[in-house]
Amino acid sequence: MGLLLNFSGHKLEAGTDEAGRGCLSGPVVAAAVILPENFEHSLLNDSKKLSEGQRKKLLPIIEEHAIAFGVAFVDQKEIDEINILQASITAMHRAIDFLNITPEFIIVDGNKFRPYKDIPSETIVKGDGKYLSIAAASVLAKTYRDLYMEKIHKDFPIYNWKKNKGYPTKEHRLAIRDVGSCEHHRQTFKLLPDEQLSLF
Repeated sequence: MGLLLNFSGHKLEAGTDEAGRGCLSGPVVAAAVILPENFEHSLLNDSKKLSEGQRKKLLPIIEEHAIAFGVAFVDQKEIDEINILQASITAMHRAIDFLNITPEFIIVDGNKFRPYKDIPSETIVKGDGKYLSIAAASVLAKTYRDLYMEKIHKDFPIYNWKKNKGYPTKEHRLAIRDVGSCEHHRQTFKLLPDEQLSLF
């Protein structure tokens, strides 16, 4: 069965999702997307089920056809200040702020959200695999974040962010062990396991 276009019955329904919650470095990035009533695309799905090439192909299609979209970053310093859950929700709120049309309803990937102004909302577990607007938001959030990590990789190639995008891979953690963390790392995260030898 394909992804559904609408949850609430409201024409201006925004889907929102984030990327980068589980990373050791870089921002958490969220997107919000309002799709038109007739939108369909055979490739669009949960961003985790798509290749990087497929996501990059979908990005301009989503941006061109969406009624409105917004993308927002919450950097590692703010993540350390307010914690990753609050940072993820804050990023989604800011992405909705960037929409040039006010949504009538918001559907959110996951099970945690804070009310946004007085707009009704619903959290949907694995919503990025159920609703097109959340899937579209997941593609934008993941692609914008990946492009950002590739950009800062140039200044810190030791961590190989162009490949691991800041996730806690063995290679990434070996680099942290060998040279320490840098300004882009989330200092409140467990950058190395307690038993370092268990990693290697």
